[in-house]
Amino acid sequence: MCGIVGIVGHSPANQQIYDALTVLQHRGQDAAGIMTCHGGELFMRKKNGLVRDVFQQRHMLALKGTIGIGHVRYPTAGCDSSSEAQPFFVNSPYGICLAHNGNLTNAAELAEVLVREDLRHLNTSSDSEVLLNVFASELSRPGTPRVSAADIFTALTTVYRRARGGFAVVAMIVGHGLVGFRDPHGIRPLVIGRRELASGCEYMLASESVAIDQLGFTFLRDVAPGEAVFIDEHGRLYSQQCVPVSRHTPCIFEYVYFARPDSIIDRISVHKARLRMGDLLAEKIHRIWPDHDIDVVIPIPDTSRTAAVQVAQYLGIKYREGFVKNRYIGRTFIMPGQELRERSVRSKLNVIDLEFRGKNVLLIDDSIVRGTTSAQIIDLAREAGAQRVYFASAAPPVRYPNVYGIDMPAAAELVAAGRTEEEVAGLIGADRLIYQDLADLLRACQHHDADIQEFDDSCFSGRYVTGDITPSYLERLQHQRSDQAKARRRQMHRGMLKAIRAV
Repeated sequence: MCGIVGIVGHSPANQQIYDALTVLQHRGQDAAGIMTCHGGELFMRKKNGLVRDVFQQRHMLALKGTIGIGHVRYPTAGCDSSSEAQPFFVNSPYGICLAHNGNLTNAAELAEVLVREDLRHLNTSSDSEVLLNVFASELSRPGTPRVSAADIFTALTTVYRRARGGFAVVAMIVGHGLVGFRDPHGIRPLVIGRRELASGCEYMLASESVAIDQLGFTFLRDVAPGEAVFIDEHGRLYSQQCVPVSRHTPCIFEYVYFARPDSIIDRISVHKARLRMGDLLAEKIHRIWPDHDIDVVIPIPDTSRTAAVQVAQYLGIKYREGFVKNRYIGRTFIMPGQELRERSVRSKLNVIDLEFRGKNVLLIDDSIVRGTTSAQIIDLAREAGAQRVYFASAAPPVRYPNVYGIDMPAAAELVAAGRTEEEVAGLIGADRLIYQDLADLLRACQHHDADIQEFDDSCFSGRYVTGDITPSYLERLQHQRSDQAKARRRQMHRGMLKAIRAV
C-alpha cells in the first residue's frame, strides 16, 4: 500500500506535491520521491525515509516546474533499496515517469515478455517498473513526435489487457501532461480534484480525498475502475473507460486500517464506516456475552478509537484513553520487517497505569494481523495492573495472504491462519478474544450512496476477485515476500555493499 499524487498547475508543483505526500504519509513510511518537469527537463529526488527527511530546502528548490508526481512507499514487492523508491523513469518514448500503488499479480510473466519480446530493460525487481515499461512499450507504437489523448487511451487499453492485479497509477509524459488510471476492479483508490484560478484550471490526482481537501482543491470524483484520465499541460481534462467494469470491489482494508478517517473513498466515508464497525462489534459482544464483567473500554491508538467509542457507548461502559502514543514513531503494521515492528511497539506506546490497575479491560483494535503487536500490548496492560485483559477486533480474523499491495504475503505469518479464536487468544495472551463477523464488516462499509455491493475481502475470506490466484502463486509469493525473504535480501545487500567498500 502506497500513496501517490500528481499535479498539473500554473504555479510551482514542488511544494504542493510535498504537502500532499505529507498528508498521505500514513500510507507509506519506507521511502518518498518527487519528480517534476520544466521546459522538457526532468528533476527528481527520491530516497528511503519519511517525507520530511527526504526533502530538504536545496532539494525542493531543484524540483522545478508546474507539473509533477510524487510517491510514498510502503514495502511490499521489490523495495529493498533506495534505488527502488518511486517514481520510476524511462527515456523512451517521450520520457515517462510513473508512481504506482498496488501489486501486479502477473509481474513475473510480464517482465519475461518485456525483455524477450518488447526488448525493454528492467533495472529492479519492482512490479512498478514492470508496469511503467508495459505502458512505455504500448505508447511507443504510434511512432510520432507527439501523442494525443486518444493515443494514450489506446495504449492503456492494451495495458489493461496485459496487466493483472490491483493498481492505481499516476504517470507524467514529458511535454504532454499527466495520466492516471485504476485497475478494472477498483481495488486501489484514486481520486481527482480541481482548482479554479485566475490563471486557469489546475488538477490533482491522489490516493485519498483528504489530500485534495488539504491543498484547497475541490473534490471532483473517484477515478472509475478501468478508467484512464489525461490532463494535458494546458489543464484540459480527458477521460475514457478503457475496459468495462464487471465488478467494482474496493479493498475493504482501506476502511479498516489504511485510509485516514477524514477521507471518502468510492463515496464511502471512512469515518462513518468505522463508526458502524464499532456499532456492529458492540452488538456481537452484547449478543454472545451478555453477562460480561468489563469495567472499561480502551482503544489501541489511533485507528481503533472510532470503533471503541461506539462499543463503550452501546455497552454502557466507561471509555478511557489508556495508552499514550509517541507520534514520532511510524505505524507499526507497515514497518519493514518483524524485528523492527516488535521493537517499535514499546517505544511507540506508554500506558496510563491508573486506567488499568485492578480492572477488567476490553482493548479494541482495528485488526489483528501477525499478532505480535497485540501480544505486546496485552503484556503492557497486565504490567500496568489489569486484572483481566479482553481483546476485540473491529475486523474479522486475517487468515489469508493479500496479493493486491498489502504486506500480508505469507499465511504462516498471520496469527489467525488455521487457528480458532480460542487458539489466537492463547497465543496473544488475552483472557477472551472477540472478532468482528465478516458479514458485519461488509455491512459497515456498504452505503446506499456508493452503490457498492461487494469488496475485496480476500485477506479475510480467501476469495481473490481477479480470479487468477492459484496455490502455486501464493507459495511463490511467500518465498519472495515473507519477512524471512526480505531479511535474506537485506543481508545480501549489506554484504554486497561491504564487499564494494573493501575493494
